[in-house]
Amino acid sequence: MKRGIAVLVSVGALFSVAYFTASKWAIKHETITFYDASRDNRPVPVDIAIRRDKEMQANAGMITLPVAVINHGNTVKNTEYGFLANIFAARGYMVVSPQHDLPTDPPMVTKPGELYVGRLPQILRGVANIHLAMQEMKKVQPNADYTKVTMVGHSMGGDITMYFAKQYPDEVKKVVTLDNLRVPFVTAGKFKILSFRSHDPQFKTDPGVLPTDEECEKAGIQVVKTDFQHNDMRDTGPDDAKNSIQGMLDKFLSDTDSSIAPVDTTSSPPKVLEPGPVALMAPAKS
Repeated sequence: MKRGIAVLVSVGALFSVAYFTASKWAIKHETITFYDASRDNRPVPVDIAIRRDKEMQANAGMITLPVAVINHGNTVKNTEYGFLANIFAARGYMVVSPQHDLPTDPPMVTKPGELYVGRLPQILRGVANIHLAMQEMKKVQPNADYTKVTMVGHSMGGDITMYFAKQYPDEVKKVVTLDNLRVPFVTAGKFKILSFRSHDPQFKTDPGVLPTDEECEKAGIQVVKTDFQHNDMRDTGPDDAKNSIQGMLDKFLSDTDSSIAPVDTTSSPPKVLEPGPVALMAPAKS
C-alpha cells in the first residue's frame, strides 16, 4: 500500500515537472470552425493544440508535424481532453479535436439488437467530421502528415476511433482508446493499439468488443485494466486517473514513435516507468 502511494506521488511529481517544461514550450490551443458544404454547411468546430516552437519549425518548412486526432465522448465537449492533448503536443504532435455533436442535433436513441446499439449514424457523422477536419487543416497547416494519423477517443469517441481505423486502416498510424464499448477492436495488426478500460458497473463493454489474449499478443494490442470510473477519463476526472493515463500514454508514444517524428527526446517530458494504480494485461476471454 505504501509503495503504491509512493508510486502515485512520484507520478504526480514527474508530471508536474513535465507540465512546467510544457509551459516553457508554450502549447497553444485555438479553435477553428470549418463548414461542410456536403452537409448543408454543417459547422465543425476543431480545437487545435500545438507547441509554438514546433509550429514555427513547420511553418519554416523544417519539419513535418505528426497528427493526432482526439474524439470526445457523447455529449462531451471536444475541449474536455486537454490532459491527453497536452501529452501529444508536448511530444511534437499537432492535435486536432473535432466537435462531433452539436446542440441542434437530435438526441441519440439507442436501439438494442441493432449494430452498435443503433449508434452507427453518430459514428458515421464522426468519421465525416474527421475527414472534413483533415481536409481543411491541410490549408491551415500544410506541413503536417495527414496521410497517417494517430487516432484517439474516449467512450463514443473511442468507438468512432475504432470504426475509423477499421474502415480506413491505411490512414491510421496508431490507435488509443479509453473505454470504447461498442465497436470491436481491429485485430489485423497493421498498427499498434493502446486501450484503457474502466472498472465501472454502469458502463459495460459489449460482448465481442475486446480481443482475446492471443489476438492481443499477435496484433500488438495493449489493454490496461484500471480501477477508474468511465467518466474519470477526461479533464473532469481525478488527478490520479489522469496522471496514470498520461504516464502509460507517454511511454506508449515513446515506444512506438518512429524516427521521422519531430520529437527531441532529450527535451520531451520525462518517462514514467511505472503507470501508477493500473495493470497492463490482456483482457479475459469473452
